[in-house]
Amino acid sequence: MRCSILEEGIIFPATIMWHFISEQISEQIDAPFICDDIREVSGGDTHRAFKISDGKRRFFVKTNGANSIEHFTAEAEGLAHLQQAEHFRVPRVICTGCVGEHSFLVLEHVTMHSGNEQNWYQFGQHLAHLHRHHTQQMYGWQEDNFIGVTPQPNRWDKKWSHFFAEQRIGYMLQLLAERGHKLVDIDNTVNAVTRLLNGHAPESSMLHGDLWHGNTGFFKDSPVLFDPAFYYGDRETDIAMTELFSKFPSAFYAGYHDVWPLSDDYQYRKSVYQLYHILNHALLFGEHYLQSAQATLKNLDA
Repeated sequence: MRCSILEEGIIFPATIMWHFISEQISEQIDAPFICDDIREVSGGDTHRAFKISDGKRRFFVKTNGANSIEHFTAEAEGLAHLQQAEHFRVPRVICTGCVGEHSFLVLEHVTMHSGNEQNWYQFGQHLAHLHRHHTQQMYGWQEDNFIGVTPQPNRWDKKWSHFFAEQRIGYMLQLLAERGHKLVDIDNTVNAVTRLLNGHAPESSMLHGDLWHGNTGFFKDSPVLFDPAFYYGDRETDIAMTELFSKFPSAFYAGYHDVWPLSDDYQYRKSVYQLYHILNHALLFGEHYLQSAQATLKNLDA
């Protein structure tokens, strides 16, 4: 739910910002809340993050410039849909909004731990059940959103090969070209990805979209998901992401396999699914990821 927006262009002292956020929280939880303990915490590379409390209740708050409100509303939508599926513990969205030059997202505060082998086995099972939560016949989402800070188009498409080739790989290559990194002939690469995925018509699964260690955790024994790049697509894309930067524990894959085994053909598609995230990292961080992307693109054209 989006909160009220105060007049833009006015620079508000931090005390006024937190007072406004406290008022919005009070309205949404239907109880008085005045934050008197504000602690900045590690929240990633894109936003500032805080844990706030009135001594009784705690909330997690992300803040950024006012122009980041679209990021926060998209994140809130993704969290809400993951929560409705009821397969994971997902932080409840309290509100989003703007105050002066700041935008913010307020979430339920969830205390998490890293999890043991049994926790990860159950995580895999829960993800397989989430992926089986089919409510769409096409691929995409009702609105565009973001993968990190990068825009992510989600126009509905009946063909997975077209959706992924054009709206994932082609779009990311175009963004890189606009930054001066023309790695390949974009049309040729889109055609190559389309051919690779031609005939592959996976069920349209509810996806997290950015599934790496940093967006997971455990509350007691319940697996937790947050920071989604939500859309409906091939479940294999979520699995491919778990294997890219720091592979999930083997118990996770055992749990997933016991509920819904992957096709042997997944191994042929994995690298192109991982390419999407490598291209995004190349866009954000440059050199090392550009080299990795070029290697994958070369193999794709081979």
